[in-house]
Amino acid sequence: GSIPSMLLICYALTCFISGYTGGSFYKRYGGKFWKNQMVLSGVLFPGMALTIVVMLNMAAILYESQAAISLNALLCVIAIWLFIAFPLLFFGTLFGKNMTEELDFPCRPARYRRPIPTKQWFTHPITLAVAGGVLPFGSIFIEMYYAFTSFWNYKFYYVYGFLFLVYCILIVVTMCVTIVCIYFLLNSEDYRWQWTAFIAGGSTSGYVFLYAVYFFFNKTHMYGLMQTAFYFGYTSIFCFYLFLLTGTIAYIGTSIFVHRIYYYIKSD
Repeated sequence: GSIPSMLLICYALTCFISGYTGGSFYKRYGGKFWKNQMVLSGVLFPGMALTIVVMLNMAAILYESQAAISLNALLCVIAIWLFIAFPLLFFGTLFGKNMTEELDFPCRPARYRRPIPTKQWFTHPITLAVAGGVLPFGSIFIEMYYAFTSFWNYKFYYVYGFLFLVYCILIVVTMCVTIVCIYFLLNSEDYRWQWTAFIAGGSTSGYVFLYAVYFFFNKTHMYGLMQTAFYFGYTSIFCFYLFLLTGTIAYIGTSIFVHRIYYYIKSD
């Protein structure tokens, strides 16, 4: 349909922004293997999504369903990725890598890593990562019902303005909750905040997937292998995208917070 086509075009055209952002962040933190970072940025999400779509398409062809995507359409998608998205990603990565200097840390880091003391269970990175997605999911819980109902029960969806407002609320809540989690982590003398922040923000997608499981068994009338595969296949793609989105938002907000508080610490 028109919506998937528009999403595909928007993704391809914004690959330059993705490349610039990834290249600049990688260079800022002293990364040396920028080619690996570029390939991972270009393959991670599209590769996962294309693999699931191909598997679902094989199931649709096996069941002789009209939901099957033609070979020409799949080849067109691959061509757009190869000849439009990936070149834009390449030039964006080069531009971001060459236009960005390495990060000037707000205070002088220690020469050796300090041992991390034993912490309380609620300050453990795993606990913080799991708990970090509860409030962001609660902020979008009501709208998730209407969105799932519209998409899977074939009903019209009208309130796109309110959906955008919920998206803005999700951004703000994700940043605030992750900052609080990282504050507890740093307060317990654990400096490993980067991946904890990313996973804490991205854990929202786990709660969305659990809600999708509940919605499938209680709000839909789907049955059979093909319908189940299509439901959980496309839901997995959406949840993985949401994981990357909320994890990135959480990391950016937390990075600003961490650099800001250490800016006021005097170096010895």
